[in-house]
Amino acid sequence: MMQITDSYNQKNSLFNAMNRFIGAVNNMDQTVMVPSLLRDVPQDQEDKIEMKTFPHGDMYGSYVLLKSIRNDIEWGVLQADERRKDKHGVTAALEMSRIEPDDESLEKLFHFHLNGLHTVLSKLTRKANTLTNRYKQEIGIGGCGN
Repeated sequence: MMQITDSYNQKNSLFNAMNRFIGAVNNMDQTVMVPSLLRDVPQDQEDKIEMKTFPHGDMYGSYVLLKSIRNDIEWGVLQADERRKDKHGVTAALEMSRIEPDDESLEKLFHFHLNGLHTVLSKLTRKANTLTNRYKQEIGIGGCGN
């Protein structure tokens, strides 16, 4: 009984969610040999949630976004924070670090963000897999399943 619970918890760990996302983006990157073919390929119109999550007009924008997020996960967000500095040179992350919540708030905040990050990574993983399959369809590769 303990092994099943441990296995289930490990499967749903943040580390494993990040690995699934990175693996899906790596697979997408290896499959998409000519990213420019994704230009002007519309996203699935039937998935309204996907359209809100990825407002880019075509699959190429999603491809670039997914690779950028993968790079931020693998290399850290310091470079990304540097790019996002406002005119005063203060990043949003530095602003947030000035807030000193109590220990109970920290635990709640951690769980809130952990849950949110896990949800976002799952959606991004699905998007990378969808994009890979759509690319295969566009270039006519059979057997588009994962």
